[in-house]
Amino acid sequence: MDAVATEMPWRLEDIDLSRIERNLVRDDETLFYLLCSASFIESGSDLYTRNLVNYYQDDQDVAGWLGQHWEQEELQHGRALRAYIEHVWPEFDWQAAFDSFFDEYSRRCTLEEFEPTRALELAARCVVEMGTATLYRSLAEYAAEPVLREITTNIRTDEVRHYKYFYLYFNRYNTLEGNGRVKVLGALVRRLLEIRNDDAECAIRHVLNHRHPEHANDKAWIERINADARRLVQRNVSADMSVKMFLKPLNLPARVLNGIEPPLARMVHYALR
Repeated sequence: MDAVATEMPWRLEDIDLSRIERNLVRDDETLFYLLCSASFIESGSDLYTRNLVNYYQDDQDVAGWLGQHWEQEELQHGRALRAYIEHVWPEFDWQAAFDSFFDEYSRRCTLEEFEPTRALELAARCVVEMGTATLYRSLAEYAAEPVLREITTNIRTDEVRHYKYFYLYFNRYNTLEGNGRVKVLGALVRRLLEIRNDDAECAIRHVLNHRHPEHANDKAWIERINADARRLVQRNVSADMSVKMFLKPLNLPARVLNGIEPPLARMVHYALR
């Protein structure tokens, strides 16, 4: 797979935001929180990219793709979601809410969170891309508003392609490191269990604090928003696709896959709920 591309697969500038049918989404509070939290995490991806580039700094193929392609596409995801939010909910101060989120997020996003070997970190990245591809596919399925469907479909396509690159680089490094399936599975499960965790919760908390400051840091409100968001995603998720993406780095023979897939499918479903 050639990591060199001449241009972005799609451009925010080519999307006509004036076509947004605000009446179809304006009153959807759960969608608002999902889009805002996703836009925050995507917009902070340059920090995570720098950490990854440092981890693979002596590998020009991996570091070059991360810095020149993956980071640029992730940041465009953030810009596209922000632009959509500001068209539909112009009263929300996106920048102020993002700044407070990023102040907290940047302190927890460190190299210490990475897996101990390069191959295992790439396997873990496959899980993250599986999760984001699942999220944006579910949003595209849910979206009644055409411009949002276009944006989330574009992002979902990017995330699937990113998964393929991380999987390619994982196989390359794992050939050198020789990690067995037990070690790889450990990296996959650790990152899978983090999907339910604090990055999204942190983002939603900062959105709430600026959307409804009278309920700032209210745990009951945050849990209700999280539960509503999980239900929206779960109703529109392609679980089979997610399970296949999760299991792929294990490179299991079919007879083993048939036995291990059901319990791991339940784990994937749990993480995505």
